Amino acid sequence: QVQLVESGGGWVQPGGSLRLSCTASGSIISINGMGWYRQAPGRERELVASIIRGGSIAYADSVKGRFTISRDDKSVYLQMNNLKPEDTAVYFCNAGVKSRLNTAYVPSWGQGTQVTVSS
Repeated sequence: QVQLVESGGGWVQPGGSLRLSCTASGSIISINGMGWYRQAPGRERELVASIIRGGSIAYADSVKGRFTISRDDKSVYLQMNNLKPEDTAVYFCNAGVKSRLNTAYVPSWGQGTQVTVSS
């Protein structure tokens, strides 16, 4: 019953910027962490950035210094600067959610949004 809705994907030239947004809704009791994953063609889904309720943040080495993750209530954002062609992928929002259906925190995923970086 928990849903994560993403927005902000699209096309941008190398060196450009995009800001992804994701908002969780539904029968949510609490969220302990949120993050962004991405999956490029022929590649496995990989963690891009994550943030827990207390504010601890982790980034993939490939995006450090370029991407910034932030969180506000039930939303998580990913500011992507100096984008590179290698960043082209489908980006997925993720959250660890405790709901009426689960007593423990269970991963919830968004539908994914395409980010394309090309000249």
